[in-house]
Amino acid sequence: MSLQLNNDYPSTIWTMIEWYHPGCEDGGDWEKAGWWKIEPGASATVYGDDLEDVNRYWYYYAQAADGAYWAGVYDEVVPYIAFDWCSDVANTDSFSVGMRELDINGNDDYTLTFVP
Repeated sequence: MSLQLNNDYPSTIWTMIEWYHPGCEDGGDWEKAGWWKIEPGASATVYGDDLEDVNRYWYYYAQAADGAYWAGVYDEVVPYIAFDWCSDVANTDSFSVGMRELDINGNDDYTLTFVP
């Protein structure tokens, strides 16, 4: 049971996710983590438990080395360095991204593939 991200895009991507985590230690009810570096043709397991037990909806953002990105309308503040924080946490070296919603539709496992 896991959330796996596949890179079928011709450039390296960096990605982050956010998921429901009630009572997250540092505040808020959501946890965010990133940056996974995924080379073209490679995959990364970014969450290793039963997805459906957490929430039906997950959120993600990704950007490629060539400037492409996968973004949405859900704003989040993230740092430039690797992180695993509660949603209410940020620092002075952070920037805003727009995340996309991912509906896992009750699945325990899900694979998201980044494509051109």
